[in-house]
Amino acid sequence: MKHSIFNIQNEQEFTACALAVFKHQFNNNKVYRSFCDLLYIHPSDISKVEEIPFLPIQFFKSKKIISSLDEVEEIFTSSGTTGSITSKHFVTDIEVYKESYLKGFAHFYENIEDYTVLALLPNYLERKGSSLVFMVDDLIRKSKNAESGFYLDTLEELAKKLIALDKNGQKTLLIGVSFALLDLVEMQQFNLKNTIIMETGGMKGRRKELIREELHRILGKGFGVSQIHSEYGMTELLSQAYSKGNGIFKTPPWMKILTRDTEDALTINAPAKNGGINVIDLANYNSCSFIATQDLGKVHENGTFEIIGRFDNSDIRGCNLMVL
Repeated sequence: MKHSIFNIQNEQEFTACALAVFKHQFNNNKVYRSFCDLLYIHPSDISKVEEIPFLPIQFFKSKKIISSLDEVEEIFTSSGTTGSITSKHFVTDIEVYKESYLKGFAHFYENIEDYTVLALLPNYLERKGSSLVFMVDDLIRKSKNAESGFYLDTLEELAKKLIALDKNGQKTLLIGVSFALLDLVEMQQFNLKNTIIMETGGMKGRRKELIREELHRILGKGFGVSQIHSEYGMTELLSQAYSKGNGIFKTPPWMKILTRDTEDALTINAPAKNGGINVIDLANYNSCSFIATQDLGKVHENGTFEIIGRFDNSDIRGCNLMVL
């Protein structure tokens, strides 16, 4: 079942898989089962994905969210400020994660072997347990390009590499955290023709937070590109959504975004209404596929979505808003 999700072709197949995964997790995930019981919700009551309960993401900080008796192969942890409690994602089948990010990348960007992959992820490289570093490290290997690699504080070397690759017509992907990409364009201005710039978010206290439009304007001008791409993922997920510009994200076929009412967490919004982001990630078969995040956003009629902020006080009801 957990590998067949990558063959989903349409909405009907997604719904059938989601309902089956819900039933599996209801029966095998103690924390999720307790949450559903508190809401008096049973699989026999559920006929569509909008009715499935979404587990508040905070539970990944305090509980072991797992739907399998298999041995844990990897534990991914979130980055947190000193002294803060970090999320832990217990992964019992790392091959599912690999299949998810490789097929997800190919779905939007085609063959990874066509790219040189350059990664500028200093704050992620400086700690252990990052699912993003795990993914990018594998993408670098799969690119089978000797020029691919990570960069920490060697911005001058990275700048030279970017210019040389682009000049040679090499298809290049530069994936980086926002503050590090800003550092790079402040040091050097570029005029890139064959390079995708992809930000993964995250000032992490290194710089003043910028709204997306301003960040992308500065990066676009600095790199000389018309669009800045983005990756949307998190420790608690095994799939990623991607934006090829303007902050409009698309999900792979085994992932879906809904929004919930900010005053009533159990009510799913109609499209185009701002609300809390709920993620269905069927790759999370062995943990929990139905997660209520602390992000705020909007889902469009065609299933694309955008992120517009975060909950200020991320309590379970999520009534207090920072941005709307």
